[in-house]
Amino acid sequence: MARGLREATTEEYQRYRREQVNHLWKRLSDNGIPLIKPAGGHAVFIDAKRFLPDIPQTKFPAQALTVQLYIESGVRGVELGTSAFGETDEEGNVVPAKMENMRLAIPRRVYTITQLDYVAEAVISLYEKRDQISGLKRTYAPELLGHFKAEFEPLE
Repeated sequence: MARGLREATTEEYQRYRREQVNHLWKRLSDNGIPLIKPAGGHAVFIDAKRFLPDIPQTKFPAQALTVQLYIESGVRGVELGTSAFGETDEEGNVVPAKMENMRLAIPRRVYTITQLDYVAEAVISLYEKRDQISGLKRTYAPELLGHFKAEFEPLE
């Protein structure tokens, strides 16, 4: 653990991490993918509201994007939008979150540039056929850890 901490704090390692994240961010940006600017220190954030503008937030566009990316490529992202941060009113209606993002985190010392290029190509492919991605209906979400245990069905 101490060795990992020493390594993670070196300037060389920090530069490498920034280069990895910036590489993925630039590949996506150069292909028109709507991103949050600037690139994060550990992740790239995709703006799902702009990626899937025809899916209202009450139909969970960031979750739909995350699910479709996994189905088509095996790449795991995480939804940081209405499922995670939205609310449900007294009548059971979904109250959207302020932002609707998908995070592509890059764990340290795990991925090569070639693997990040695979992620970029998968996202670009989805963007090219984004009109085929439908929203989702949340069928279950417990009060405690609702974001982690929520269940969804695709909308037709």
